[in-house]
Amino acid sequence: MDLFSIIAEEKIKKAYKDGEFENLPGYGKPLPKDDLAAVPESMRMAYRILKNAGYTPEENDLKNEIKSIEDLIKLCDDPQEKKELQKKVNEKLLHYNRILSKRKTNTNSAVFKSYENKIQNKLL
Repeated sequence: MDLFSIIAEEKIKKAYKDGEFENLPGYGKPLPKDDLAAVPESMRMAYRILKNAGYTPEENDLKNEIKSIEDLIKLCDDPQEKKELQKKVNEKLLHYNRILSKRKTNTNSAVFKSYENKIQNKLL
């Protein structure tokens, strides 16, 4: 053990002996269930960092879906099918931008946001 660990351990023991931990919120209650319990142990820290930074699996899934649909549009020859795929991309982009707006993250889609109401009216 290094000197820092020894000092920290001694301070914790002293605080425990002095009863400084007895009035903490949740004292004597079970810890809340870990929402990342299903994630493998080796990946939990990375997931926790992403979660604390505000990134969600839903956001990542949406980005992947948008990319896949855009790839399909590039390969599509049928104009009607392209139109339907573009409609899906627009819906996904709206949803993605809402997620980012809730997190107060700046996006590079300021132009897109100005047309959000027009797109919603066409989709609905």
